[in-house]
Amino acid sequence: MAYRLFEGKKHASSYWKYRISPSDDLIRQVLDFLEKRKGHPFELAVDVGCGSGQGTVLLAKHFASVVGTDVSPAQVEVALEHAKEPNITYRQCVAEELPFADSSVDLVTAMSAFHWFDRPRFLQEAHRVLKPNGCLALLNYTINMELSYPDCCSHTLNQVCKEFYAALQPYRSPHLGASSMELYREAYESIHYPDKDWQECVWVKRPMPLSSYMGLMESFSSYQALLREDPQKATALSQDICQRLMSVMRVTSVETEVTVAVQYFYLLACKPKEA
Repeated sequence: MAYRLFEGKKHASSYWKYRISPSDDLIRQVLDFLEKRKGHPFELAVDVGCGSGQGTVLLAKHFASVVGTDVSPAQVEVALEHAKEPNITYRQCVAEELPFADSSVDLVTAMSAFHWFDRPRFLQEAHRVLKPNGCLALLNYTINMELSYPDCCSHTLNQVCKEFYAALQPYRSPHLGASSMELYREAYESIHYPDKDWQECVWVKRPMPLSSYMGLMESFSSYQALLREDPQKATALSQDICQRLMSVMRVTSVETEVTVAVQYFYLLACKPKEA
């Protein structure tokens, strides 16, 4: 079964505000993979589990039409509120039943979403809608982000971060297993397309205010699970971590900019021409 999370309007809005999207370089790697296999024109891309649309918009300038889909009405509502590109539309639907004809889609993406799907059913559905030589791209990143700040001991700074991650670990959804990366690696191995690629250590550095790093962490499902169970404990944990990070950095403003290194991993696969 697919898991339905992140459906409240408040949580969907925090997704738009804090969630990070793949870098231009990562998107370029996906597009290069597609171009070498299928070539132009790039007509239709479908971003499944699009959330509030941060990743969907990155595809707009490369395709004639882009459709973002999500099971959550609140996420789709927020995506529509921020929609500016005329060639992007959004649809509410489950990932395992996409409203597209057989062999009609050039690129199917899922950015930080595939782990919540009914994975075997979704892979079958992606196969159905992809054109011959169309491509599937599944991207995600780990929670184990690393912070850096000028004239600050990175080891000490990241020890605080690791304590934050460890405190949230017991609230991780059992659906995700011990490691989301393993779920994607298993999917890679289960896809019988001969032309596919797997990368698991692509680091992307992003500058952001410390407040945005904290907001990003608070948007994760494990923190949200703790927040539902014990709001006071969740808030106290977040405030304590934030104060300790500022202490290590020797700053007094939560708007101080830090550099966050994010470890991405991804799966790319090309549907065979004769499939």
